[in-house]
Amino acid sequence: MDMNVPILKTGGIAKRYGTFDALKPLELSIRPGEVVGLLGPNGSGKTTALRLILGFLRPTSGRATLGGHDCWQAGHLARTFVSYLPAELRLYDSMNGRQIVRWIASFRGETPDQERMLRLARLFELDLDRPLGVLSSGMKRKVALLAVMLPKTPLLILDEPTNALDPSMRDALVELVRMAKQSGQAVLFSSHILEEVDAVADRVVVLRKGELVMDRPLSALRGGVRIHLVIDNPPIIPVALRDQLRITESDKWGVCDLSAPVLTPEILAWLALTGARELRVESDGLRKALGTIFPGALLG
Repeated sequence: MDMNVPILKTGGIAKRYGTFDALKPLELSIRPGEVVGLLGPNGSGKTTALRLILGFLRPTSGRATLGGHDCWQAGHLARTFVSYLPAELRLYDSMNGRQIVRWIASFRGETPDQERMLRLARLFELDLDRPLGVLSSGMKRKVALLAVMLPKTPLLILDEPTNALDPSMRDALVELVRMAKQSGQAVLFSSHILEEVDAVADRVVVLRKGELVMDRPLSALRGGVRIHLVIDNPPIIPVALRDQLRITESDKWGVCDLSAPVLTPEILAWLALTGARELRVESDGLRKALGTIFPGALLG
C-alpha cells in the first residue's frame, strides 16, 4: 500500500434535493495511516457525506473513490476497502455476537480471524454466544465495533462510535483507533465529543450547512488547556497564578471551568490542593477554533 496515495478521495461531490443543498461540492482526501475527525452540528451534512462516500446515495455532481473505485458506479468494489459503523444500529436480535460477526464477514467472502475475534471480545468484555436480543444498547454497540474493527480494512468509518459506551470502553476504543493508525489503516471518525477527536485525530474537517468550512491539521489548532473541576467551594486562584489561570465558567452546583495557556507544575500543585471531587484537563485549542465557526454552540 502506497502511504502517499489517498485511500479516499472526493472530487466536488455534492447532493441536492430540489433547491436544497444537503451537501455542497466537497473536496476531501484521506491517506493510509491518517485519522480524520469529521465535525459539525446536526444538519451540517455529515451523514449525507458519509452516505455518498459509501455509495448509499447517488451524487448530484462530482464523484468519490475508495481504493480508486468509484463509490457509486463501482460501489461493490469500493466497499471492500471500508468497514463502517453507523451512528444508529439495526441488528438481528435473534442472532448472537459470533453469528453476527461471521455473517458480516461473509459479505467480503472472508472467515473471521478467530484469535483476533476472541482477543477483541475479551477487551470488550463480550460473551459472543449471548443473543443480541438480551443485550443492552451498549453491549450491542460493542458487538458492532468488534465486527468493524476485526477485518483490518484500509479505511474505517466510525460514526458516533462511542454512543451508549461506558467511559472505560471509550478509552479502549481510542486506543484501538491509535493502533489502527499505526498499522496503516485510515480512519474517518465522526463524533460530537471533541475530546475524543482531539485524542486521536491528525486532521479536523468541519461541515456547516452542507459546506466545508475547515480542513486543518489538529496540531495547528492545539494551544491552551481547559480545566474542569467539581468542587465544594469556588476556588480562589493564588496571586502567583492569576496571570496564567482564569475562571471561564462557574455555577452554584460546584462545577467550575478554568483556562490556561499551558499546564505548568505550579498549576498542577495548586489543583492538588483544591479538594476537587472531579478533575479533568483537556486541550482547549479545538474547542476555541470551533467556537469561532459556531458561536455559542455546544459542540461536544
